[in-house]
Amino acid sequence: MFPNSSNLSRPPFSPEHQQYNFFSNLPVNIPPVLLFHQQIIDHPQFQSSTALVSGNLSTVPPVSPPPPPFTYRNGSPVHTSAAPASFRGRKRLKEQNVHYEAKRQRFHSPHCESTSASQAVPLPDDHRRSFPGSIPSPLLHTHYISDLTGCVPPLQEASFPDHIETALPVAKDKLSQQVLELFQSCQQQTFDLNKKERCRTQLQREIQQIFPNSRLFLVGSSLNGFGTRSSDGDLCLVVKEEPMNQKTEARHILSLLQKLFSRKLSSYIERPQLIRAKVPIVKFRDKVSCVEFDLNVNNVVGIRNTFLLRTYAYIENRVRPLVLVVKKWASFRGINDASRGTLSSYSLVLMVLHYLQTLPEPILPSLQKNYPESFAPTMQLHLVHQAPRTIPPYLSKNNSTLGDLLLGFLKYYATEFDWSGQMISVREARAIPRPDGIEWRNKFICVEEPFDRTNTARAVHEKQKFDIIVDEFRKSWQRLRDRRDLNCILPLRATIQKR
Repeated sequence: MFPNSSNLSRPPFSPEHQQYNFFSNLPVNIPPVLLFHQQIIDHPQFQSSTALVSGNLSTVPPVSPPPPPFTYRNGSPVHTSAAPASFRGRKRLKEQNVHYEAKRQRFHSPHCESTSASQAVPLPDDHRRSFPGSIPSPLLHTHYISDLTGCVPPLQEASFPDHIETALPVAKDKLSQQVLELFQSCQQQTFDLNKKERCRTQLQREIQQIFPNSRLFLVGSSLNGFGTRSSDGDLCLVVKEEPMNQKTEARHILSLLQKLFSRKLSSYIERPQLIRAKVPIVKFRDKVSCVEFDLNVNNVVGIRNTFLLRTYAYIENRVRPLVLVVKKWASFRGINDASRGTLSSYSLVLMVLHYLQTLPEPILPSLQKNYPESFAPTMQLHLVHQAPRTIPPYLSKNNSTLGDLLLGFLKYYATEFDWSGQMISVREARAIPRPDGIEWRNKFICVEEPFDRTNTARAVHEKQKFDIIVDEFRKSWQRLRDRRDLNCILPLRATIQKR
């Protein structure tokens, strides 16, 4: 039922055949590649490659892949992005004076994990895959299903006897129609995803010149089903299977990458900046795709929670539109920037999921409680991809419209949730008492990361910022309750044009 979910970032075959985590498909919104499990296993090129099976990153030799659709290297022609003119050259606000101690919290984890995971994504205009292991992928016979509704159709696989369509919800009232219109206009498209994948593929080739056995993963909103046309790209570089000290080793690796980007790759990478945060990252912009990227090293919790959120995104068809409108609303209201002491996008997504779990008639379950074997925090990363293929759709008796749910979400956090005594827990599908640990003290908002159980909202550490956030919830709830028009809290036309 999940579009391409069982094929993302992993091989669709058993561990004894795992080599480079073969064929995978991206969670795109139009139209996805549909592969059958047995088709892949029976493919002659797969059969001929089993002799290379290892499962250990350190023993896998990098192999040069086929050339990309365009060349990024110095001295070679570089095609400009086909993005609309309004997107070209768009830059973020300068961040030199921004505090980064809370930046990119969804990647923070005190538990470093080992992995032999890899990923592959569809490239435009053909049916090949690009692999983090730099393995030329076989040309598969795949077929596309046209997507007239803008919703992702289900994965066709023999293990699912019934193919359940993931159609968009019906919107009969004005407010619900506005939410759907915003979602369909602003959701990430295949074109947006392909731009990020081209950059990831080329960067991996370059990085493997320094770290031959490394793998570069595209994670976060680009893959979890909640991406928008303007979403940045989040990258996780896995260089070894052993745990890594983020303050020393990871920072050193990132400093080497910053020099690589500045000197050798300056023809298509600009503004590489090393951010010495608790979890250090290199921020940069790809000149070709005009996409901003954040790259971390070995913080693989981002790979794990990408699949959890992706599963939530597709088990109920009201989830993605509601999350997107909340993210756009929070951004417009100035409360969606962890680097400035407000909420990260990851925290906002978890807040929406928590609300949908805690309704009198829930719209979402706790996947970690209902399917603990599929979302175990200690599961090896090369198995994480298998979770979506085993999770059926959630059939809720709650028939609330998108408009009702948006209004209820704002009301819940404006008037009902106990900020001072409770913590938001998607893992438990309920509000639970705050822990007594040091990380939770003197924090105004507590949102539990589902796997490492840290506070994803720890950036909100000032009373003034907390008051602003709660006040925005309260004012927006009152306005929307009285007018039932999305424009009173978020200008629809301007948001769609900006995207």
